Amino acid sequence: MAVVVAVDAGTTGVRAVAIDQEGRLAGWSYRELTQHFPRPGWVEHDPEEISGAVGATLAELHEDLAAAGTTIAAVGVTNQRETALTWDRRTGGPRSPAIVWQDRRTAARCEELVAEGHLPLVREATGLVLDPYFTATKLEWLLGEGGIGAGADLAVGTVDTWVVRHLTGGAAHVTDPSNASRTLLFDLRTGAWSPELCGLFGVPMGALAEVRPSSGRYGVTAAGCGLPAGIPVSGIAGDQQAALFGQACLVPGMAKHTYGTGGFTLLNVGERRPAVVDGLLTTVAWQLAEGGPTTYAYEGAVFVMGAAVQWLRDGLGIITSADEVEALARSVPDAGGVMFVPALTGLGSPWWDPWARGTVCGLTRGVTRAHLARAALQAMAFSTRDVIEAMARSAGRSVVELRVDGGAAANELLLQLQADQLQVPVVRPVVTETTALGAAFLAGLAEGVWGSTDDVAAAWREARTFRPEITSDAASNPHRTWLRAVERSRSWSLPT
Repeated sequence: MAVVVAVDAGTTGVRAVAIDQEGRLAGWSYRELTQHFPRPGWVEHDPEEISGAVGATLAELHEDLAAAGTTIAAVGVTNQRETALTWDRRTGGPRSPAIVWQDRRTAARCEELVAEGHLPLVREATGLVLDPYFTATKLEWLLGEGGIGAGADLAVGTVDTWVVRHLTGGAAHVTDPSNASRTLLFDLRTGAWSPELCGLFGVPMGALAEVRPSSGRYGVTAAGCGLPAGIPVSGIAGDQQAALFGQACLVPGMAKHTYGTGGFTLLNVGERRPAVVDGLLTTVAWQLAEGGPTTYAYEGAVFVMGAAVQWLRDGLGIITSADEVEALARSVPDAGGVMFVPALTGLGSPWWDPWARGTVCGLTRGVTRAHLARAALQAMAFSTRDVIEAMARSAGRSVVELRVDGGAAANELLLQLQADQLQVPVVRPVVTETTALGAAFLAGLAEGVWGSTDDVAAAWREARTFRPEITSDAASNPHRTWLRAVERSRSWSLPT
């Protein structure tokens, strides 16, 4: 039996996952990544730890697969997207730490760019906003204040490019449109890197990766990458676009939400580039063939979801593991009037306020750690509702079903709260590691493991559907209180 292996290089760890032709999980391996916080608001990773984790997980997975007599048909890559890396193209050694997508060190620079009048160009060309979330200002900082400097051997990119370099032994310097479209350097109107935007941010175009379709052969594995040499490396997609593909949201109007470190909602809007709208991002979902059509998506990005539960565990110590949060939240009938806005790294969609900060409202003497736990789950549901409602207004169509995935999709209280807030069914699939599933599907399509997107859709399977259990009015009352709390979190750390 042959499988497709997906490397999922995420924010908190690296996972190698094997997917069989029926879309079933056939094995996996995982390594956690160290989170570095050198200053308040700064978040970094060690690039060599990322590539080391890729090699270790692939070697462990391959050993298990080989013992079972299973061969590997192809490898796909999915990744934390906006994280910025720099390295030496000749030696392959990193020139800096990786600045993670959560990092806020360039917030003031983004404000300067807005004040200088650059936002209309950025919005129209990229579909994004001027926010430290995206890659370009991180690269600008590394090349300037970070002291990296340019030069003929400089390579810059996102995590996918770094991982594919490791897999191919340095033979491939590539990315795909889904990742490129998250950098503030890629022009959706031309489908290419923008000389004007690269000039604005001071990023040398020669250091950027070649943009290739999301499905197609980029090279083959090299000795020392954790797998045997010669396996095709044939799929790349940013983690959220990969999850959209892995959830088989292949028809315009279908939507998915991933509960990860952050929360990410994507709505398939088809092959026509949509208008730019306030509060949402326009992004490339995927391109399946050279010269073929591009599929676009509206995206809402909430910076802190699972990270809020991690904070309850690591920052407050009210739980000892993330798995405890559901039982603790269920021990009370409601949040006791508490609203927790987890703007721990600012607010993303639909607010886009890098100066917002985490806020807890409604505390009384009777509030317990259980109420805080339930308020954290409610915040995930409320935030997703805010994004879905903005999408529905912009796309001119209602979302009639939401497919969900990610680690917190195992939390059934959360999914019931989500269905209640959206007043639509919330569907959890059999395989919830849909970022890896999407990367595997893209690689397998390129190598003939799956013959068409119809085969991909057939491989997706539902595990459970959560339906609304309260009325729309009952859901909207606490949501209105949530919106009041959001307003109190806004602009909290704005410089005076």
